[in-house]
Amino acid sequence: MTVPFQRENDVEVGESIPPMTAHAVSVSLPTWKANVAYEEGEEWVVGKMVTGYPRFFIHKTIQAFAHAIVSKHGQSGERAMLFPTHVIAERCQKFFVSQAPGVEQQLRILDLVPLSEEARSEDLAIISPRVSALLYPEDKFKIAKQFWQHSGDGVSSRRAEYCHSLFEKGILVNATTLSASPRLFKGPKRYRTKTSIDLTDSASKSNGDADPHDPTQFVEERFGRNLDLSKTRNAKLAVRRRIAGSLTENVGLSEAVSLAKANGTEHATGRSEDDVYLYPCGMSSIFNAHRNLMTTKGPLKSIVYGFPYIDTLKIVEKFGPGGEFYGFSSSEELDDLEKRLENGERFLALFTEFPGNPQLRSPDLERIRSLADKYDFYVVVDETIGNFLNVHVLPYADVVVSSLTKIFSGDSNVMGGSLVLNPKGKNYKELKRTWTLDYEDNHWAEDSIFLERNSRDFVSRIERINANAEAICDVLRANPRVKKVYYPKYSETRPHYDKCRTPNGGYGGLLSVTFYSKEDSIMFFDTLDSVKGPSLGTNFTLSSPYVILAHYGELDWCAKWGIEADLVRVSVGLEETSRLVSTFQHALDALTQ
Repeated sequence: MTVPFQRENDVEVGESIPPMTAHAVSVSLPTWKANVAYEEGEEWVVGKMVTGYPRFFIHKTIQAFAHAIVSKHGQSGERAMLFPTHVIAERCQKFFVSQAPGVEQQLRILDLVPLSEEARSEDLAIISPRVSALLYPEDKFKIAKQFWQHSGDGVSSRRAEYCHSLFEKGILVNATTLSASPRLFKGPKRYRTKTSIDLTDSASKSNGDADPHDPTQFVEERFGRNLDLSKTRNAKLAVRRRIAGSLTENVGLSEAVSLAKANGTEHATGRSEDDVYLYPCGMSSIFNAHRNLMTTKGPLKSIVYGFPYIDTLKIVEKFGPGGEFYGFSSSEELDDLEKRLENGERFLALFTEFPGNPQLRSPDLERIRSLADKYDFYVVVDETIGNFLNVHVLPYADVVVSSLTKIFSGDSNVMGGSLVLNPKGKNYKELKRTWTLDYEDNHWAEDSIFLERNSRDFVSRIERINANAEAICDVLRANPRVKKVYYPKYSETRPHYDKCRTPNGGYGGLLSVTFYSKEDSIMFFDTLDSVKGPSLGTNFTLSSPYVILAHYGELDWCAKWGIEADLVRVSVGLEETSRLVSTFQHALDALTQ
């Protein structure tokens, strides 16, 4: 007797993934039809969404805070976009003007800062409970949303939730209502501070290495929440050490912080924790890399090599003089680039992913590095999909960026990004100088604490996910209805991947599959018993019709680069291997019924 297949992962359309998670970074779009309906804005999907991917869907806690700010300080017909600092709000303002000349008179920035001296103490500077709101005409929302999405520098939902609470209590106030002159202050020296609205905390300027005082019960009680300030700095330090490679085992926070820095030198990976910078999300790392590289070398065009995640290309196109796109990640494209360089063309940087998304092709980093050294451009490598336990790309890059939201966290409940400078690179000194002058640590305190907790078992999770992904590839590749499985191990670009693969590294947890018919793609996706929504790198298997979801308005353009609209992307999780194999086999069996 055949045992009926039991579905375990049905999640209602619009529900957060994971379900009932306040700060989840994915949302359930459980059928092909639901994904198309989301892209077309149909109410039966959009109206049910409790959340969404944070750069594409402004979290409802952020929306609520923005509405409260406009209600109190705004005017009729205005909306607000919220940022961690005045500087970032100004960048959004400049982007507005570039997209809609003449709108500048309708824009203004409102800085919300803590009312009391205690709130602006060095202790609370660790978490920086402040927000800068750009108020703009509500009919220009699309422009504000573009900056929010492409830059990744908006406030996080946890920051908004915390600061909204202070705002409602009258503790977070319009900075212009405060006196700019020093005030008589009575109390411990630890709470004395400047009152300028430009007070940019020393903690944020020092890459998380400021030496904070032990937080007191006073600060905790004053702000009405149990946010352990002492853990914030340590959490950020532990995260940076994991990225640097000094933490190669699963360890807790106290052990991570107590480990020595190896006399301040680079670890075996070649990375130094002093050269690891945290950002609000992975796209923020890319956006700020591009911005800082232009500061260092000037506003030159950049190269995007290999089919990229959508916003990388948008950043190059919209926030500088533009770029050149080589979407096949082929040797012929590098031949063309080399000829252009030989003929005198010059570029700022080459941006690439290792491997790419969604075809998992691996660029020839060795050749790219050689061209960069000869013709003087920077190399920025996004290692999110490969991840630094599987691949070691730093020797070929000037800058390595990654989305910590993905596999580094795994729990799909916090955003984060990292950027690493190559201390052995020829451009290191000038880049280090730029980052030292420019960098602000805007990763919200609570997000850092969650990120550190989630990443403690990062090392052991990677091995399991690598093995599960290969097992699923074997099932898919054996089925005659499958057209192609995209995975670094089976790609024609595998030699490039293997050149960067670490001694114990695998081929990652992301794969894509295409079928010979659209009907098979839809049937497979709808039958597959996994949670379904945007994002990747989750501890649970997560699938999506990726091209539909990421490129719905440009499917013909994707087709020109060999990206099929009906591709299904799978981010493999930690489930028991035999159960995963059975799940995928069941979805494939549905194609013949």
